[in-house]
Parts: sequence; C-alpha cells; structure tokens
Amino acid sequence: MENSGRSQMAQAFAEKYGMKATSAGTVPSAQVYPSVVEAMKEKGIDISRKAPSLLMPEMLDQASIVITMGCSINRMVPMQKFVQMQRKLVDWDLKNPRGKSLPIVRQIRDDIEKRVIELSRE
Repeated sequence: MENSGRSQMAQAFAEKYGMKATSAGTVPSAQVYPSVVEAMKEKGIDISRKAPSLLMPEMLDQASIVITMGCSINRMVPMQKFVQMQRKLVDWDLKNPRGKSLPIVRQIRDDIEKRVIELSRE
C-alpha cells in the first residue's frame, strides 16, 4: 500500500539474487521507513535513495508474477483482471514494519529474504 517497507526490501533482495523486480504501492508514502533502510544496511544493501512509487497498470502488464505483502490491490485491479492477464498473484501476508522496533523489522526482513530466495529457485 505505502511502498515504504516490505516491497522495497523484496525488490532489493530480488535484485541481489539476480531477478528483475519493481516495487510499487497503491498509496505510496513520502519515504522508505528509516528502520527498513537501517535493517537492509545490515545486510549490505543500501536502499536509502529509494523512493516509494505508485503502482501503475502498465507495471502489471509487464509482470509475470505479482506479489502483495499482506495488503490487497483488488481496489485497483479486480481479481478477474489477473485471470484475464494470465498473471500469477501471490500474497505473502507479512507484517507491516511501520512503527515496529528494529528487531521486529529484522525478522520481517529475514522472512522476505527467505521467500525471495525460494522464489528465485522456482
């Protein structure tokens, strides 16, 4: 939704593991959460210059898989549209790191990295 935490981490890990990924949200905030930036720096990944972006229909047109992070994009794109577009839609149902302590953000980060690694093997 805000594109300020989970999907920013997922995009960074996807790129680290050799995949092409785009991170976007339906209601982007002004900046990536500082705790997320800090947690990713601990993994040697600098996302401090990343900015939240708005999910655009053409992004979906170019995607082979769409992963949501515990929030739905059904308000913007009805489920039947995904079926028509023959896109795979997956919801990872992750906690939002907004306002969470750094130890909790680290747990979310590590869960995302594990899922991205699994995805890279598929």
